[in-house]
Amino acid sequence: MSIRKELPKTYDPKASEGKLYQFWMDGGFFNAEVDENKTPFSIMLPPPNVTGQLHMGHAFDNTLQDILIRAKRMQGYSALWMPGTDHAGLATQIKVEEILRQKGETRFDYGREKFLELCWDWKEQYGSRIINQLKTLGSSCDWRRLRFTYDEGMREAVEEVFVSLYNKGLIYKGYRSVNWCPHCSTALSDVEVEYEEQPGHLWNVRYPIEGSEDEYIVIATTRPETMMGDSGIAVHPEDERYQHLIGKNAILPLMNRPIPIFADEYVEKEFGTGCVKVTPCHDPNDFEMGNRHGLEFINIFNNDATVNENGGKYVGLTREAARKAVVCDLEDQGYLVKTEDYKHNVGTCQRCHTNVEAMASTQWFVKMGPLAEPAIEVVKNGEVKFVPERFSKTYMNWMENIHDWCISRQIWWGHRIPAYYCEKCGHMEVRKGGAPAVCEKCGHEHFRQEEDALDTWFSSALWPFATLGWPNKTPELEYFYPTNVLVTGYDIIFFWVARMIFSGMESMGEKPFSDVFIHGIIRDNQGRKMSKSLGNGIDPLQIIEQYGADALRFTLVTGIGPGNDARFYTERVEANRNFCNKIWNASRFLMMNLEVEDFTLPAQLDLEDKWILSKYNSLVKEVTENIDKYELGIAADKLYSFIWDYFCDWYIELCKTRLTSEDKEASVRAQKVLGHILSGTMQLLHPFMPFITEEIWQALPHEGPSVMVSQWPKADDSLNFPAEEQEMEEIMAAIRAVRNRRSEMNVPPSKKAALIIATQKPALFAQAEPFMKKLAWASQVTVQETAPADVAGMVTCVTQAAQIYMPLNDLVDLDKERERLQKELENALNMVKRTEGKLSNESFVARAPESVVNAEKEKLEKYREMAAKLEENLKALG
Repeated sequence: MSIRKELPKTYDPKASEGKLYQFWMDGGFFNAEVDENKTPFSIMLPPPNVTGQLHMGHAFDNTLQDILIRAKRMQGYSALWMPGTDHAGLATQIKVEEILRQKGETRFDYGREKFLELCWDWKEQYGSRIINQLKTLGSSCDWRRLRFTYDEGMREAVEEVFVSLYNKGLIYKGYRSVNWCPHCSTALSDVEVEYEEQPGHLWNVRYPIEGSEDEYIVIATTRPETMMGDSGIAVHPEDERYQHLIGKNAILPLMNRPIPIFADEYVEKEFGTGCVKVTPCHDPNDFEMGNRHGLEFINIFNNDATVNENGGKYVGLTREAARKAVVCDLEDQGYLVKTEDYKHNVGTCQRCHTNVEAMASTQWFVKMGPLAEPAIEVVKNGEVKFVPERFSKTYMNWMENIHDWCISRQIWWGHRIPAYYCEKCGHMEVRKGGAPAVCEKCGHEHFRQEEDALDTWFSSALWPFATLGWPNKTPELEYFYPTNVLVTGYDIIFFWVARMIFSGMESMGEKPFSDVFIHGIIRDNQGRKMSKSLGNGIDPLQIIEQYGADALRFTLVTGIGPGNDARFYTERVEANRNFCNKIWNASRFLMMNLEVEDFTLPAQLDLEDKWILSKYNSLVKEVTENIDKYELGIAADKLYSFIWDYFCDWYIELCKTRLTSEDKEASVRAQKVLGHILSGTMQLLHPFMPFITEEIWQALPHEGPSVMVSQWPKADDSLNFPAEEQEMEEIMAAIRAVRNRRSEMNVPPSKKAALIIATQKPALFAQAEPFMKKLAWASQVTVQETAPADVAGMVTCVTQAAQIYMPLNDLVDLDKERERLQKELENALNMVKRTEGKLSNESFVARAPESVVNAEKEKLEKYREMAAKLEENLKALG
């Protein structure tokens, strides 16, 4: 048993948090080991980008994970929270290229190897920043195991998976329509494209029919700047308007090139004119039609989306400039029929928000159909559960309609694709361990490696098993995999969650985690997403500096249900800082009155002891269940209510008389129960508020080195006292009733009043006399089974178990009170009259908005209630 220490007068998070975190680190309390005597519990930290700084989303996500891992650690699990950072291929490369651009240089001035050295230097300089910030929040990861998605172990795992999938025919290189970001100069996967509604136009353009002097076909397009790449016009096979044109050619305006008119069911007869210009290189649907009908593939854009040599006179123009020039020429040459305003969804790059271009390009793809099937099945059969369950529908909808995944990126910082080309014959080999010694086809000894790197999410998808040592069979992999829960936002279900599930099923033959705990995003106090462009971001580190990590953590988790977005209010952080102060002051009070050395519960318990112990026992059971169900906001709310209301505002107050009484046995009983409850609630609260709970727990008599490795409280049936709970609640209801009545009458606590309690439970309320004197400010208490014979001049309070009478003379100067009430009644009646007059004015009711009229009706009802209450109080004065 430790020796208790005195708590400082005030709690200072700045002075405590860093010191306590170092204490946990030095003690190795975050460390998880393979221990066959314990049940494993593991969470994989979603690796933040090395480019990142802690934002409110990180703080929220990590707080939720830390609550779970701290609770499970205290419950006796070998609890591993595996940390790491993501190399963030494109994002990091852009950062380094920005530095070079300021010096008038590009990565091509350095070459691949030297540029990668610069990236590693940048990573070494800034990569630990986000980790240190997570520590400031209190994150209890096993930092010994810190991984990086571009470290040597991950490279081995990435090569293993890539080669395996390639050999199975699940990775292929092909010429396909891809999403291309002109700013980042790389291909993107479908989930890296965000769609936003943009204003535009629908241009109706006349395409002359070849061999006819006056016949033409009109197409409607939102992108006239791509028409230089048109190689056909499609109509619906059942559209009678164009049956006679199928098989003929049209002349492409401005380019004067014949293009075929053909039928395809993709065309919507009702949209526009029912004719679609087909540009296979610059639209994914057109690409498919181009393949189906053997059309020419004409790419008219460079990688930066300027027009290339295939664009004729428009070569070198940006997309926007080309659009203006093309429309101008169409109008001048008589091809433009009409222009309509039109809003449409446009794909933008998730990173830089540039409009994405559809480009036909040779890229590497993962064939998703076979991989999606087992990943769908494990969610269907409940092996992987989403919390809330509604997000499983989001997942299933995407997986059941999934496209092949474009995994190649035209960048250097990232896992380079392990494909090698013979420099003599061009034969390609995909293999682990570097280039082959000789070409298997021609025997040549020189190779060049594929220039493209892999999508960052390819390596992140392997995170749950690669971080545990795979492809090697390590004890950690066998013990901690599959992990228990993934905690993440709904915005990366497609990016990461789905990819981890199919990767785990493919490489491990087993799900990567059992539960997917989905949370929403933290918005500003107006409900807007926090962003640099809006300037509404709130720095969690500044909040921690001002209010402490515990106040921020508790704010983030309270009042929020799984999967729901939440608004962030600084006022709530202040309120939770006040909650910390409330806990601290209650603990100091106990410490100042503490004479016992342990908190073993006494054999004899008073009524209020049984009440608080029964409430606490329910709290233990419910909070444990809430955490197991990921109802962390509900658990936090219950802890707040119990500590603030039941423990601080009621139980401590109820105990004060005993603590200072001459009855030493009664004092010791109170101390032991107070200590038992405070110590236990600090353990329950610890996952949510780790710093202040450790500080207080260390000051109390305790076993073990830290609250974070102490045994989680367990519910005890012997501490259920439903009858005593009910009795105490009846006493509390009487105290509340008296206090409320006195408050209504503006009677200060210093003015004592005699109480007469009429009740069918006289023994119970006789026992409550000290409580009534202390908390209901009674000068004396009389308990009887019947009401007083003469209740004139008395104020009455009624509860379910009692009627309480207070002589008015004890509470107020009757004449002054009568005068005050009369004045207030006159004011209330005047307001009733005025409001009635307004509502009887037909002109007002007819012209005023309905909401204004309803507001006046509500006011009238309140004034009438106020007047009735005042009349009742006046009557009671006699």
